[in-house]
Amino acid sequence: MTSKRLEVGILLRLLGLAVLLLGAVLAGVHGRYAWLVGLVLLVGFVFWELTRYVTRGNQALADFLLGVKYRDFAQHYNENHPDRSLRPLHAAFNQLNSTYRQLSAEREAQYTYLQTLLELIDTGIISFDAEGQVEWLNDSFKQTLELPYLHTIQALERRQPVLYEAIGQLQPGASAIVKLVVGQRSLQLLLSSTRFRLQDKQFTLVAFKNVSQALDETQTEAWQKLLRVMTHEIMNSVAPIASLADSLRRHVQHALAQVPEPFSTDRGLLDDVEEGIGIIQNRSEGLLRFAEVYRNFSKITTPQLAEVRVAELLSSTYRLLQPQLAEQGIVCTVTTVPHDLTIQADRQLIEQVLINLIQNAAHAVQGYPLPRIQLAAYLGEFGSTVIEVADNGHGISADLLESIFIPFFTTRKNGTGIGLSLAKQIMRLHQGSIRVQSAVAQGSVFRLEFRSA
Repeated sequence: MTSKRLEVGILLRLLGLAVLLLGAVLAGVHGRYAWLVGLVLLVGFVFWELTRYVTRGNQALADFLLGVKYRDFAQHYNENHPDRSLRPLHAAFNQLNSTYRQLSAEREAQYTYLQTLLELIDTGIISFDAEGQVEWLNDSFKQTLELPYLHTIQALERRQPVLYEAIGQLQPGASAIVKLVVGQRSLQLLLSSTRFRLQDKQFTLVAFKNVSQALDETQTEAWQKLLRVMTHEIMNSVAPIASLADSLRRHVQHALAQVPEPFSTDRGLLDDVEEGIGIIQNRSEGLLRFAEVYRNFSKITTPQLAEVRVAELLSSTYRLLQPQLAEQGIVCTVTTVPHDLTIQADRQLIEQVLINLIQNAAHAVQGYPLPRIQLAAYLGEFGSTVIEVADNGHGISADLLESIFIPFFTTRKNGTGIGLSLAKQIMRLHQGSIRVQSAVAQGSVFRLEFRSA
């Protein structure tokens, strides 16, 4: 329709131009110069109108293409133009602009949605180019590593050299677990990496997730399964030994009563036998008691949660142990900020954890000048509540830190090795965690972290 109207308009103008040219020729031949001048002017006007008529559609197209070049799709073309031949063209331009604006809005909405989604997930993500320039990183990456910003991946070497080295060695499509210390936290991160090209540039995308709690839970469950079997086997195997030793001891005591005094050699031999059987009996009963205690503790599966005032909990625990600490000359301080801090917990279980940690701290400061233990509670990250038990004792070497929560592991001569493993189990049942920060000859800090409700 538009092209037919254009052809008719051009044809009419050409026809008019031909008539005017013919009239001008006739006026010149007959010497009508006044008419000639007028007709020449009309010829010029018609020629200008023909040129304008032919090119104005091209001008509208040129304006539209210029807008496309500069991505300006806000322009509106008059669909009621006086020239009817331009109206369909203007309508088409408006439709194209409207379609592009709609596509841009949809793309912007999708980008905003993905951006929000990537910011909310708890997986840290960073993208950088071949030169190491960071193109994008999400909040989870910054919060996990406590980095306010990161311009280049090389800058990570100064702050987290272990992570930087792991990223450099990680092959695309592979994964690895990296252990880091960030502030007061010990983290285990599961890394994965991929590479892609975008606009002739190569990018590397690295994602990590903190799997510390998941690994701790898996490890704890594995130990519990193993120990349930072990305690069952210990009790089944040792109980008959203890019973038999008790019977043999009574028989030896009865035999000793029958031996006359002059037979001192026989009595000495029976005394040695009785002593040996007594040792066997005592150690067997000790193993039974140990297995029974661990079995009873491991049966705890559902803590009785209630609101617990942290200041009152710390104060009552301190009063319980204060005579023992005073006897050893240990100064103990208790602070809670804010004072009305509360947690959802099983008070008896958490109190047992605190007693164990304080007793461990008391053992750690033995023989040190000015022994001190600090009990503190405060608000941690993301609204969590943290309870600390700190001492200025002998500390724990780095090679032992990863082993102290393993059941039966102990560095004390008379230790059982179940206190910290049970503390870890109790905190896991509270959906919390227990962490330790320690240095040899500088002391240790144990932190119980309770998530916000």
